[in-house]
Amino acid sequence: MSTAEQTEGDDLPWGEVTPDAARRLLIAAVEAFAERGYHATTTRDIAGRAGMSPAALYIHYKTKEELLHRISRIGHDKALRVLRTAANGPGSAAERLADAVRSFVRWHADHHTTARVVQYELDALGEEHRTEIIALRRQSDATVRDMINEGVRAGEFDVPDVPGTTLAVLSLCIDVARWFNVAGQRTPDEVGALYADLVLRMVGARQRG
Repeated sequence: MSTAEQTEGDDLPWGEVTPDAARRLLIAAVEAFAERGYHATTTRDIAGRAGMSPAALYIHYKTKEELLHRISRIGHDKALRVLRTAANGPGSAAERLADAVRSFVRWHADHHTTARVVQYELDALGEEHRTEIIALRRQSDATVRDMINEGVRAGEFDVPDVPGTTLAVLSLCIDVARWFNVAGQRTPDEVGALYADLVLRMVGARQRG
């Protein structure tokens, strides 16, 4: 992630994190965790990237794990909000599922560095924090599952295994963070549109009427 990476609508990357020193440390931690992995990153690495002393980090974060938890909590909250906004929007189940996938994928592409840390460093969290993040993931799972179930009930989708299909849809979307490259051939919007179409095919979406 470059320091320019930010969530739609934010005026400042990670603007919800204050004071400024805490925000700079968090941004540095995201970059370091994504580049080196959580376990290979030291607090000295993070402080150095932020242009601060190692002692300064402990003023704002008690441990490296606390930093990871803050990143993971904010990232999961934002990703869940993206899904729920689409799920609660207007239109048929197919239209809302397509919008949810398009938005969710675009978020993971736009914020691929943050998303890599958020999605793939779960096991580095302590038990209490990991339990909290898993609960957020289950809410994302429920949001997608509810849309698919609604489509099945409305006769829009043909899905014999809703839980399995839900897992497949979320896995497909999240994996974008692993491979997306800003120098690649597709933009986040193009990847989002492609995946929305793929997911509608997965659920056997039919035209109404």
